[in-house]
Amino acid sequence: MSRTRRPHPRLPLRLRRGSQPWAQQRPTWPDAKPAVIADAVKAALARPSGNWFVLGAARDIAAGRAFGRTVAGVEVVAWRDAAGRLVAGPGACPHLGAPLALGPVHCGILRCRWHGLALDGAPFAGWEPFPAHDDGLLAWVRLDEAGGELPLPEPVLPARPRPAGAVAAVHTATGACEPEDVVANRLDPWHGAWFHPYSFADLTVAGPPADGERAEGIAVEVSFKVAGRAVVPVTALFTAPEPRTVVMHIVAGEGRGSVVETHATPLGPDDRGRPRTAVIEAILATSRRPGFALARAAAPALRPLLRAAAARLWRDDLAYAERRWELRSSGRHPG
Repeated sequence: MSRTRRPHPRLPLRLRRGSQPWAQQRPTWPDAKPAVIADAVKAALARPSGNWFVLGAARDIAAGRAFGRTVAGVEVVAWRDAAGRLVAGPGACPHLGAPLALGPVHCGILRCRWHGLALDGAPFAGWEPFPAHDDGLLAWVRLDEAGGELPLPEPVLPARPRPAGAVAAVHTATGACEPEDVVANRLDPWHGAWFHPYSFADLTVAGPPADGERAEGIAVEVSFKVAGRAVVPVTALFTAPEPRTVVMHIVAGEGRGSVVETHATPLGPDDRGRPRTAVIEAILATSRRPGFALARAAAPALRPLLRAAAARLWRDDLAYAERRWELRSSGRHPG
């Protein structure tokens, strides 16, 4: 698949020649063929995950406190041991089932609040740890029984810039849908400028990939809106390295090398019996411009802005995913 590379301008911003009314955009529905999206989703779901699930942001599992989340119906607790390593295991105390995520952590020891049973991450009293992985930005847990695949020693990770050399942020949202519906949303880039006109403009998908190029993903020419008529044009490539992850790489334009990873983690049913999925989105922004060092220095102030932008997008995209699940569950989805 050929991808157009734009020249590197002195300034990243471009002024659009006019503000096109939303309703006068070129319709993208003839290109967003349900069968094309369904094939892309099917290909993603067929890739191995090794039974690894994203648990949450690595920074959310800090020394001195436990972190709990139900993943694929399995109650999981995670914490840092005395050396700062990530530890994960069943969230119920093996003694009488107390919630371990509510217990304190002192010097890497998690202690149950009900009767004081202490865990250092090693097997004890019937409690067995789960394999865990910290990739520097996200925390992962391997649940072999829930995943049902051949286990892999580590998660399938996409190429990404080093978190230390990027401005990185993680946003988490939850919706009533399945991971497949989140993946389908991300593998439909045609909806971008229609569904998110506050963020995107001038979006063109470089054609659906040919059969021999499907593994390369879907290339998109798009402009990110900044303010007024000011936009940042880029070329983005969407790929799905494993069944619960879709990655957007900026392959040309400002911020080349930046990555947005969307991870869909199944949780468990809600009180109405609907599936729940956590969307855990990792943003790693980078730039080759000399001034980017100032952005890295200001990362603590920029992270809330990145999370707020992701929250706005996922407010809409979860509505898309939830609607898709409703249609699928009732047999009415055209894909």
